[in-house]
Amino acid sequence: MRQSAQGSAETGTPRTRPAGVPRVPPQPVAADMNRERAVAADATRGEHTHSEQPIPRPRLVQRASVRGQILDALRTALVAGELTPGEVYSAPALGERFGVSATPVREAMQQLALEGAVEVVPNRGFRVVERGTRELAELAEVRALIEVPVVLRLARTVPVDRWAELRPLAEATVRAAASGCRATYAESDRTFHRAVLSLSGNEQLVQIADDLHRRAQWPLVGGAPSARGRAELMADAARHTVLLDALIARDLDAVRALVGEHFGGAS
Repeated sequence: MRQSAQGSAETGTPRTRPAGVPRVPPQPVAADMNRERAVAADATRGEHTHSEQPIPRPRLVQRASVRGQILDALRTALVAGELTPGEVYSAPALGERFGVSATPVREAMQQLALEGAVEVVPNRGFRVVERGTRELAELAEVRALIEVPVVLRLARTVPVDRWAELRPLAEATVRAAASGCRATYAESDRTFHRAVLSLSGNEQLVQIADDLHRRAQWPLVGGAPSARGRAELMADAARHTVLLDALIARDLDAVRALVGEHFGGAS
């Protein structure tokens, strides 16, 4: 009688394999299969296993970098008046202008929408928000409520040498104002204010104040790119150097008057 290739369960004889048939490795048991499924799930979630090396993702980093550059460029164009309040701009058209695809432009514009600079127009693009003098006055009031008490407190507590370290930033605002470029001055102006408030050690305050400051620099409805002329920018920058002189001299009365004047001018 010919012996079965699978062996005999009744007799207990060993199973044999016909000639030429390759050996099939044993299938994993349930525990092994569960472990393999867990490893696969970790990989899907982006978690690293013990035998796995992290995989760099340069494309995502590059994309984020491009988006950040476009966001900076759009903010500059907004302050400079190159993006007109009330006008609608599409992501593809702006992408062509900057030499990039529409995707990073759309993502940057969505960030500006969160900041309140633009609003989404379905199937068309993004409309630059129209602002009036009342909104500008309200922003100046809120900034004064936040920054003035902090500056007065710092005037009494910050060492003189720390104030002296801010001299180059104050002088930079004067040079930026002399250029007559609103966008250049806007960045220099915010840099000086951030440096002053950073001496408080309160990062949340610095971020909130900087956001309000940025919004205060957006153009008004019907405002031309040169709405704030060179002379006005120079006067605004001069307040920085005079304020710094008063802080170094610890002249609290002068500091109080200067910061009130500074915000009264919606700087």
